[in-house]
Amino acid sequence: MTAQPTRPVPPIAETVASLMPRAKAELTELVAFRSVADPAQFPPSECRAAAAWVADALRAEDFQDVSVFDTPDGSQSVYGYLPGPEGAPTVLLYAHYDVQPPLDLAGWDTPPFELTEREDGRWYGRGAADCKGGFIMHLLALRALKANGGIPVGVKVIAEGSEEQGTGGLERYAEAHPELLAADAIVIGDAGNFRAGLPTVTATLRGMTMVRVTVDTLQGNLHSGLFGGAAPDALAALIRALDSLRAEDGSTTVDGLEAGGEWEGLQYPEEDFRKDAKVLDGVGLIGHGSVGDRLWARPAVTVIGIDCPPVVGATASVHATARAQISLRVPPGQDAAEATKLLAAHLEAHTPWGARVSVEQVGQGQPFQADVTSPAYTSMAEALRVAYPGQEMQVAGMGGSIPLCNTLAALYPDAEILLIGLSEPEAQIHAVNESVSPDELERMSVAEALFLVNYAAAGRD
Repeated sequence: MTAQPTRPVPPIAETVASLMPRAKAELTELVAFRSVADPAQFPPSECRAAAAWVADALRAEDFQDVSVFDTPDGSQSVYGYLPGPEGAPTVLLYAHYDVQPPLDLAGWDTPPFELTEREDGRWYGRGAADCKGGFIMHLLALRALKANGGIPVGVKVIAEGSEEQGTGGLERYAEAHPELLAADAIVIGDAGNFRAGLPTVTATLRGMTMVRVTVDTLQGNLHSGLFGGAAPDALAALIRALDSLRAEDGSTTVDGLEAGGEWEGLQYPEEDFRKDAKVLDGVGLIGHGSVGDRLWARPAVTVIGIDCPPVVGATASVHATARAQISLRVPPGQDAAEATKLLAAHLEAHTPWGARVSVEQVGQGQPFQADVTSPAYTSMAEALRVAYPGQEMQVAGMGGSIPLCNTLAALYPDAEILLIGLSEPEAQIHAVNESVSPDELERMSVAEALFLVNYAAAGRD
């Protein structure tokens, strides 16, 4: 058998490989900041320190106009600009340095804010993939280009400080300062491959609305022995209302909200999903249709928090008030503001016994759909083909929300927006034991660097 010629490794790939130890050291420093943008859980000083670290990293790469600025929600974002050759396009690179809370500390096998390499070779820590690793990916790509002839485009970097809270600080700031983030192409480094080793761009994002519903029935709690059976229980009323948000098969049912969308892109085999989601043996999936339909083309409601007495210390009481926080993911083609109205009306209509209901909106973001036929996507497809030899770029959706995408699309309608990143299924973002694959970090950094080269060349053609 004739041996196949070995494909030469591009110089950029060699450079990125040589930079990986430095990348690990920097990610270790960045993960150490407990930058949860919620002062009720962690001190705001942790977020400020992370922002300062990001700003210093940009200054070390000769970025100009580096600034750490306050946004309307009280968080800080970090901006820097690196001019490109005359006439070259400008590319905005986005990441966020804030992270989800670590959740159950006992569930972590290693400390969440200490980047730890385990036997499987992955690097574990909160934010390692989502999205502190995304910022390191940007740095690696830019350093590789500087070592191989220079950066062929103008580069803007923006690192957000409250993305995980969904409070919209950077969105409102960008709307008030539209010139700041203007660019020809925008790379959102907050998505990820469909599976490790399978290069993927994310073409759609579900939007999101977040509400808090409060149910009141009594002036105060009552003894369940003396009053139970006739006195209306607020917690029971709330449970009835929450149960009405799902059909028998578990699919989302909000009165008036379309829930029959179909996904036509890359399919997600059910067995793969069960493995990725770590569904327990014997437990069925909820909803109907393909997994892609359910994740990327249909609304999905989740009760993410509920205020009620804990089991330990519970008293024999009929409860006067109860509260829950509800997340509703909204697919492309639907309006998040309208979905919020429908959700509130549904909760009011389905709360029994004339209980008093109040619904407060606490977060909202519109869904997003990209144009995958644009020159930027062609440039990215070529870059991914080199970074992942033998693989072609796949197009998938993402069930999560990145509200900033719609803000940027509205502000800069001619800009091409691409979503890439490090959050493949094994990364377990938002869960305990979040991790990043160093192989993915290396390859996606190579891909981003090659994309910038390709995109600059496309602009000269």
